[in-house]
Amino acid sequence: MTTTGGRDGTLEDPVDLAVPVGLDAAEAAARLRASGPNTVTPPPRQHLAVRILHQLTDPLVALLLAAAAVTTVLGDYPDTAVIVLVVLVNTVIGVVQEVRADRAIAALDRLAAPAARVVRDGRELAVPAADLVPGDLVRVEAGDIVPADLLLIEANRLHLDESALTGESVTAGRTPGEEALAGTVVTTGRAAGTVLRTGAVSALGRISALMAGTRPTTTPLQRRLSALGRVLGLVAVALSGLVFAIGVVGGRPVVDMAITAVSLVVAAVPESLPAVVTLALALGARRMAAAHAIPRQLHAVETLGSVTVIASDKTGTLTEGRMAVQQVVMPDGARYGITGTGYAPYGTVHQDGAAVAVPEELRRLARAGLLCNDAALSPPDDERPDWAAVGDPLEAALVAFAARCGLDPQTTRAAWPRVAEHPFDQAQRRMITVHRSCDQRYLVVCKGAPESILGAPLVDATAEEIDELTTTARRLAAEGLRVLAVAAALVDRMPNLAAPTGLRPVGLVAVGDPLRVGAPEIADSFDTAGVRLLLITGDHPATAAAIGGQLGLWRVGDPVASGDDDQTAHPDTRVFARTQPEQKLDIIAGMQARGEVVAMTGDGVNDGPALRRADIGVAMGSGTEVARQAADLVLVDDELSTVATAIGGRIYDNIRRFLRYALAGGVAEIMVMLTGPLFGLAVPLLPAQILWVNLLTHGVPGVALGAEPAEPGTLRRPPRSPQESVLGGGLGRDVLVTGALIAAVVLGAGVFAAHRGLPWQSVVFVVLGLAQLGVALAVRAPRLPGARHGNPGLLVAVAASALLQVGGVLLAPLRELLGTDPLGPGVLLACAAVSVVPGLALRLARRQSSLAAPCRDADGA
Repeated sequence: MTTTGGRDGTLEDPVDLAVPVGLDAAEAAARLRASGPNTVTPPPRQHLAVRILHQLTDPLVALLLAAAAVTTVLGDYPDTAVIVLVVLVNTVIGVVQEVRADRAIAALDRLAAPAARVVRDGRELAVPAADLVPGDLVRVEAGDIVPADLLLIEANRLHLDESALTGESVTAGRTPGEEALAGTVVTTGRAAGTVLRTGAVSALGRISALMAGTRPTTTPLQRRLSALGRVLGLVAVALSGLVFAIGVVGGRPVVDMAITAVSLVVAAVPESLPAVVTLALALGARRMAAAHAIPRQLHAVETLGSVTVIASDKTGTLTEGRMAVQQVVMPDGARYGITGTGYAPYGTVHQDGAAVAVPEELRRLARAGLLCNDAALSPPDDERPDWAAVGDPLEAALVAFAARCGLDPQTTRAAWPRVAEHPFDQAQRRMITVHRSCDQRYLVVCKGAPESILGAPLVDATAEEIDELTTTARRLAAEGLRVLAVAAALVDRMPNLAAPTGLRPVGLVAVGDPLRVGAPEIADSFDTAGVRLLLITGDHPATAAAIGGQLGLWRVGDPVASGDDDQTAHPDTRVFARTQPEQKLDIIAGMQARGEVVAMTGDGVNDGPALRRADIGVAMGSGTEVARQAADLVLVDDELSTVATAIGGRIYDNIRRFLRYALAGGVAEIMVMLTGPLFGLAVPLLPAQILWVNLLTHGVPGVALGAEPAEPGTLRRPPRSPQESVLGGGLGRDVLVTGALIAAVVLGAGVFAAHRGLPWQSVVFVVLGLAQLGVALAVRAPRLPGARHGNPGLLVAVAASALLQVGGVLLAPLRELLGTDPLGPGVLLACAAVSVVPGLALRLARRQSSLAAPCRDADGA
């Protein structure tokens, strides 16, 4: 037995230390060399060139680079510039995403304690937390961050906030012989312990290792576009080779046909597709930022439209992340509900669903909970917009409860000064305080676990009263609430604090982490959108089930999966309790293996690996820096409703809309080149003409399609199947039909012009370009009757491109460049009239389909 030095040099209570004076300096230095610094292992630095090469190996990007090489050889430098710019933007976005992911690991350093109080050579020193070694004797007190995993050898009223690591919203008491984990925060009390684990093997280090080994998955859109790039490359090369072979067999010069073939390859590749994707994603990101949601990478915006499962953390995400008194039960059985926001000292008292004035017996209970209490409330300031707890969050909830009952905490405590106390004891699970009244009597207040309070001789009550209160306490606990019993008495003499007697029950207080306002409605909106919401928490199964019930995710008899056992959860399980970070990864991986697109929401350090593993990670803005850095989307105002409104297919619809337009044009060009000779059109288009049409149609008009507004009913559509191709859902068929329609009109116009002795190649050139621009207008998003079109940029882009297309036969410099012949006004008007046929046919077909839909719905009903 020895004594240890306090902070001010005074002697504290003797404790039995395994290492009475701590390590000596030489031993600490030797252990530091052996174990390394107490820091999170930084991620290995990846060279910038490696990151860039990784981006350029994407099949679609590789196809674009090949197209850029071809256009350079052909001297089509404007097309080359466009392609290079698109590839550059795409590469920058991908590299930035990788750098952001590595920052998630570095954020753990900022969570760790910057300094620690350690006893070495018999003296207490302040050393950098990075210098701690196994065996060091460390002291912590209220407000400190635990700097390493400690084995406690002394603990006085020690409570830790472990929510960042475990997700538990209630502080955890710790006693000698138990562990205090790195990264947790001391809310009350003080302790001393020897360092068990540091750095990579500590609690924080293990989470860091999980994150380092968890690579972010590619998004569904990235996977679809990658597959599309491979298909387009193979098809374009095969068909262009066929055109080359037909031309050579027909006696055309090999060099001319080679140039024509590679021109068709360029025309068939929608090189502005990445630009369309980037624009659509950027516009979506801007809309989400206006709704206080910041996408950390652009593809996260579209991924929300593919999500089929949302795995949500409880604390701080679906709930407020703050303790609050929710229900109160008086000794006579009267029940009251208490509402308010966070720790704000104002709210409402309800009984049977209606707001009521605060009765005197409820005020007495609130006063007792306020007096037998060491916490306080801190008002908002410039750095923190909300009221905050000072001390134990559970006790701070009692302070806020008292204020909501009309009591001023400072005035009440001043009127009832504390003269004696028996601090909270983990063994007895209760706290006792004595206060002097204005008439010099003593108010004795005791609060704690119901089983520790509701019994003789501490409480003077009938067996029926005690049984009723005990039964009620069990029922409240089954609802996932933390229940405290409060007893008090006004006596003439100072009581024996070790064994007080004769107190009267004042009531039961049920404390919990309340649901966020509107959380049940948000859960319902996810169901409406066809998205399954899962609750994943570190809380007790009873608490998880209670919260799940309030959200509509769980009913009596439904399964609750627990991390405490090794059983595999049923596929229909929607509530997961007692989950560790590793288990969250397993849950998400299992969902993804079943083909689900998973969004993970969270705010704690323990959520970091899962946020990174999910298809899209969503972090709360008020959460830990680790969670924010690991996530793809950050909700600045912590409102999960932002995710609900963002789930929809606007971005993906616009990408498919562009593909229908651009690929149909490519199909039309290839069909014209393949079948033209069969109708007497030996060389329907020259290479320069193909590239000109491609530049005008795939360029600005195609990009403008990415800004189309959302279609009516987008949010009510079920999620897309993750296995569906980007050309699925009938899009591939529509591309072929639209391309064939354009090709038929172009060939018809060319054959007619040839029979009339007109410059038929120039007619084919003009009609092909104008017909494709007409299709761009035809595939616009439908809008409600009377609504203005929300994308005037598309109209401007189509008009400008149409003028340039006609200029190809009107302006002498362009005629020289493109090899066209001049066309008269009458012929140009005829070309324009014929060119509207494909777009008009598409509009009529879509209108017919929309009129038939209500009839089909009525038949189905």
